[in-house]
Amino acid sequence: MGKTKYIFSTGELKRRENSISFRDTSGRLTHMPIENIRELYLFNEVTINTKLLQVLSMAGIVMHFFDYYGHYIGTYYPKDYLLSGRLKVQQALAYSDDRRLEIAREIVRGTAENISALLYHYYRHEKKEVKPVIDFCGEISNWLRPAQDIRQIMSVEGKLWSLFYGTFPMVLHEDFVFSKRVRRPPDNPINALISFLNSMLYAKTITMLYHTHLDQTISFLHEPSEARFSLSLDLAEVFKSELVFKTIFDLVNNRKLRVDKHFDSALNYCLLNEAGRKIVIKAFEERISTTFEHSRLHRKVRYETAIKYEGYKMIKYLMEGKAYHAFSVNKKC
Repeated sequence: MGKTKYIFSTGELKRRENSISFRDTSGRLTHMPIENIRELYLFNEVTINTKLLQVLSMAGIVMHFFDYYGHYIGTYYPKDYLLSGRLKVQQALAYSDDRRLEIAREIVRGTAENISALLYHYYRHEKKEVKPVIDFCGEISNWLRPAQDIRQIMSVEGKLWSLFYGTFPMVLHEDFVFSKRVRRPPDNPINALISFLNSMLYAKTITMLYHTHLDQTISFLHEPSEARFSLSLDLAEVFKSELVFKTIFDLVNNRKLRVDKHFDSALNYCLLNEAGRKIVIKAFEERISTTFEHSRLHRKVRYETAIKYEGYKMIKYLMEGKAYHAFSVNKKC
């Protein structure tokens, strides 16, 4: 499987025979062998044409677009090459029957388990104030079990994230003040980091699920809707604590980011500047490329591959009835 390529400059992305090249506005030309690329992230104004899209489609390369400020815009999604009518039927049937609630409960339970694992690190290092949230995570099945519809499950999920965000003043460096989650637009550096990294994880999940037979528009926790890959939103949830929030805590507490140097702020918003985005992307790539010993496969696996395996587990559940257990950072599977 190829690598992820990031383009931060303005310029033109073109097909060059059966490969691609990028020429920035200063005239510098970069060749990118197609066999070495799995996905492209564009963070500036880039000119493309249909010949480029043809070669991306042939090679199965997913291309994600962000605007100058780091807002996710959308994805060029090549034609599906892994099609399964039987799976699509089962996915749609599961959305309509009790399996939807079962999957949604498991996604929220797994998310809570992984948040608990993250906070336990701070609890062991004298941050005893996080204990009530760890306790809530441990008891979350008691909250999810009585839920009779998705709205109630999402209410429990909302309470989980609210409690988790409430621990930030206890675990983050004092330069980064955080009081509540604000999305559109983010109003302080922590909200800017959460929004940006959530978008990065969402885009990464789209890429990984592209290489499965799943239909990304049929989801279970989030409502399916037009113009978004809601199944990627579902499966990204369980990885957020490990890939998004561990990255944020590392960058902030180890002073790799500075409020005055890596963010642009105005009256109603705060966003990462280009230098800040490059630091965050580097840290995210390092974390998602980290390997761990998979407890079931008994071999080293990258976190990004674990996202695809999460899709495989979903397929096993839908097609064979094998119980779906969300990814666990403690169990390593």
